[in-house]
Amino acid sequence: MNKQPLKALAFAAVLASGLTVGAVQASQVNDVLKAGAEKVQIAKKSQTNVDRIADQTDGLLQEFKQVNKQIESLRVYNSQLERQIDSQKQMMAELKESIENATIIERGIAPLMLSMLKGIEDFIALDVPFKKDMREEAIANLYVNMDSAKFSAAEKFRQILEVYDIEAEYSQSLESYRDLIDINSDGSEVEVEVLRIGRVALMYQTKDKSQTGAWNKETGSWETLGSEYRRPVDQGIRIAKKLSPQDVMEMPITAPETAQ
Repeated sequence: MNKQPLKALAFAAVLASGLTVGAVQASQVNDVLKAGAEKVQIAKKSQTNVDRIADQTDGLLQEFKQVNKQIESLRVYNSQLERQIDSQKQMMAELKESIENATIIERGIAPLMLSMLKGIEDFIALDVPFKKDMREEAIANLYVNMDSAKFSAAEKFRQILEVYDIEAEYSQSLESYRDLIDINSDGSEVEVEVLRIGRVALMYQTKDKSQTGAWNKETGSWETLGSEYRRPVDQGIRIAKKLSPQDVMEMPITAPETAQ
């Protein structure tokens, strides 16, 4: 019997079987590789999602921290505003009380101002008659201002005190000025140079220096002085105008009266 063909067939069968097994194994390896590649892609996508979520989470965390800082700043700011509001409420209460007190004071100060005006008006009427028209006009203006709504009570009071200060200054000053006075008590006024030494003496001298006189408080009129006063009064006028240095002057001064 010839056994060679049988051996050939057996080898072919084995070879075919080996090829089949190799093909199957190759297919399985491909499947495994393909599955591995898909897993890698899925892992990449998952990692991308994880990174994106991490970034979003980090962004939200930073935003949360920023919002917390803003909230803390707002708390501090609100606390400060509350203290300011409390202070303003206290100021409003104090202002309200001050306004109420001011109303009461204003009602009481009006009679006081009128009394002060009447007092200074009477004083000017009884005082030596220097710049009388100007001083009386100042008092008249004050009476007008008292009835005016244009000035506050404080401003009216300031104006009255200003007149009092001016009148007080007259007692300590020396001045000379031109004026028209009735030196002869006949109703005719003559232009003269007036010399005022405080409220102690009030004198005049005509422009040609031919006549010199003084105000007599007792008679309430002008009286002519002797020629011995012509030079002293002229000297006093020059001193008042700062044309001569200060010096001792001999003036007709009424002796002080004993207090009653």
